[in-house]
Amino acid sequence: MKPFLFLLVLSLLIVIYVLIQKTAVGNLIVDMEALILQVRSLGAIGPLLVIGLMILAIVFNPLPSAPIALAAGAVYGHTWGTLYIITGAGTGAIIAFLLARFSAHDFVTKHLGNRFSLGRWGSQNALMAMVFISRLIPFLSFDLVSYGAGLTSITLWRFSIATLFGLIPASFLLAHFGGEMAQADFQSMSLFILVAGLITLLPVFFKILKHKVNPKLSQINEGQK
Repeated sequence: MKPFLFLLVLSLLIVIYVLIQKTAVGNLIVDMEALILQVRSLGAIGPLLVIGLMILAIVFNPLPSAPIALAAGAVYGHTWGTLYIITGAGTGAIIAFLLARFSAHDFVTKHLGNRFSLGRWGSQNALMAMVFISRLIPFLSFDLVSYGAGLTSITLWRFSIATLFGLIPASFLLAHFGGEMAQADFQSMSLFILVAGLITLLPVFFKILKHKVNPKLSQINEGQK
């Protein structure tokens, strides 16, 4: 039953994605200027469009989410723009997680067994930390991490908390730059977000480097003795 369920879910996702691409929704997502105009024209229900499109962009990996987030910042500013981005992206991430969990988790663990347990990295705390860190890295696919997490043993509430707190920095940056679009072009904004993500990862890099270097220093000291 599980392989059939997985194929059914995958087929439905592909069909829905093709339908999105053939409608005005697909064009709207990639055209930030048109999206801004559309959101503004909807008035009070504009946030629902932002949240809905963000959910679609997370569940359907090929759809870009950055233009939607920037449009949210351009229309609603830092605070509300950030809130709408987090709401849409967080909801999309949970949907992706649940799709993977209920359609493929048991099938994957049955066939891969211990090879998919991740060893000591498979503990709840380690998985939660990995999800959180992945949300801070701009060049890691937010969508694929959500689907991948659903295949691990991490609980839904831990995944949700790690995703929520990991979303805040990037969401605020996107909302901020969306509000400053008149002063900066999209390429400059993307470059800044990439650099900010790399800076965020520096402490993690140095911690890994420290663990790699310390054993070697110990061996050198023992050899000198």
